[in-house]
Amino acid sequence: MIDMDTHRPIDLLPDREAATFADWLREHPGVEVVCRDRAGAYAEGARSGAPDAVQVADRWHLWHNLAEQVERTAARHRSCWAHPTETSPSDQPGDQPDPQQLAQQLADSRREESVLARRTRDRYAAVQALRAQGKGIKTIMRELGLAKETVRRFARATSVEDLLATARDGRASVLDEFKPYLHERWGAGHTNGSQLFAEIREQGFRGSLGTVLGYLRPFRALAAAPAAVPAPPTVRAVTSAILRHPDSLDTDEQLTLKEARARCPHLDAVAEHVSRFAEMMTGRHGERLGTWIVQVEADDLPDLHRFTNGLRRDHAAVVNGLTLPHSSGAVEGSVNRIKMIKRQMYGRAGFNLLRKRVLLAR
Repeated sequence: MIDMDTHRPIDLLPDREAATFADWLREHPGVEVVCRDRAGAYAEGARSGAPDAVQVADRWHLWHNLAEQVERTAARHRSCWAHPTETSPSDQPGDQPDPQQLAQQLADSRREESVLARRTRDRYAAVQALRAQGKGIKTIMRELGLAKETVRRFARATSVEDLLATARDGRASVLDEFKPYLHERWGAGHTNGSQLFAEIREQGFRGSLGTVLGYLRPFRALAAAPAAVPAPPTVRAVTSAILRHPDSLDTDEQLTLKEARARCPHLDAVAEHVSRFAEMMTGRHGERLGTWIVQVEADDLPDLHRFTNGLRRDHAAVVNGLTLPHSSGAVEGSVNRIKMIKRQMYGRAGFNLLRKRVLLAR
């Protein structure tokens, strides 16, 4: 608990439950403004313990919540914006299949059958089955031995493909930066996979021989290698470009975003809505929120609809957050300090000593 006038901690509560927060507010009457994140327990606790206080949803958390849904939308439509829309040579009768396309298909197939993909499908099925039985997040956590955020993410996903799309894009291939060299050497007639593997190992490649041989296999079958092309932008790169101010993007990032928006109408609509929300948030135009929500819900953007549903449930606090100057910046700074103190105390003391150190430390 932070006094927003002095930015000093005034108390440390033992848990995040609504009842605990409400009891504290009743014991300390006179609170006029409660600035908080989007957690429902804090909203309920403030309503119960200080019904006359003005609740303010923190702007950073609003932007963070929006960013999560933007990333989900980008992952959902990745097949639309990541590659140019054109007729593939392999789709034309009598034409020889494109080696680059075959290599990409092989890589996609390996990812589909990876340990991560199988584990994601199994966890999604287990979480959804328990949710269908009416069990809550905490119960599922105990039964499956998973973290709260993991269970919540699997419970909220509309399909396993939403989860796999983000997992597939989680990191670039370790081979990406070496592909132009492999194409050049193959085109020059050097087709010994083990030798090419040894050459790129000397250049810093840390992957396996199987990764290299798997990538080269379509080239060997067709006795040809296509010109090396840059890897498509990642979901995170596109999401970052959408969420950042246009003036902060370099030339390549601007081109990436422009091309992605041109290829995908859904992504173009998302980028437009994000831009308007940013203007509303930085300009403190909370009165525009209702119109913005209506415009978003008029488009086929289910991930952003989840965001607007949350805004409607917390409408008054969100409007205040987009209008009033209060924020939770001082709280986040104190949280970092508390984490440092907890690391110093690990295994040595309990909550009472932690609370004293948080309140008395200068």
